[in-house]
Amino acid sequence: MSKEISKTQIDRLGDRLKQGNISEDDLRLLDQYRLSFTEAYEVVVGTIRKELGLEPTGRPAKSTTSISDKLRRESIRLTQIQDIAGCRLIVADIANQETVVKSLNSLFERTMVVDRRQNPSHGYRAIHVIVNYSGKLIEIQVRTSLQHLWAELSEKFSDVIDPAIKYGGGRENIRTLLLRISEAVAEVEKAEAEVASVQALSSQENIEDDIKQEIARMQETVISLRHQALDLIQRTMDYAVKVEGEKHDLSD
Repeated sequence: MSKEISKTQIDRLGDRLKQGNISEDDLRLLDQYRLSFTEAYEVVVGTIRKELGLEPTGRPAKSTTSISDKLRRESIRLTQIQDIAGCRLIVADIANQETVVKSLNSLFERTMVVDRRQNPSHGYRAIHVIVNYSGKLIEIQVRTSLQHLWAELSEKFSDVIDPAIKYGGGRENIRTLLLRISEAVAEVEKAEAEVASVQALSSQENIEDDIKQEIARMQETVISLRHQALDLIQRTMDYAVKVEGEKHDLSD
């Protein structure tokens, strides 16, 4: 980048994006701003790979439309947007999610954690770790496998029916369905956390047979709940794909 962009320039650009008054110069300036995150992004991803042995997946670049919509929806400045650049880590379950988040907080000096599990955003559940590297905010989404499947389902409905679905808009029946599935995921992961907690307490001493049996029953419950959640997600995704196919048929 030939010239550093000032914070004032960026926020004024954000004001124009929010109003919809976008010129070719503005688009070039926005591209320049997005590119300014490249070094920080590569350092964060490289550090995760080297120190944690994990493989982050890149997220699609945040589009001009997405940035403009977010500025309007959340009434924030462009320099305050935390996910201009970022990556994603998908882990097996809630216990692994907790472990990875702790590792990320230890790995980077300046971090902020946004936990969207207790207070989901329109059904979206995950933990976001925001790393501040040299003044650039890089978002690391840490999702369990079930949280990720839910997010993909929400994205699918947003693509084929209405982009507003991700933000609490769109058709009520779809919003209700996504919230129901999100609650099913939460139920599974609450049960997983309870099993992990009991196992951690009991592993420090010889446990009696009745406690072993109780742990086994809890594990069976988790497996059953997980299968139910996965089945509901799959059936709902099949429905979304069917809707997408019908829309394509009508457009032919």
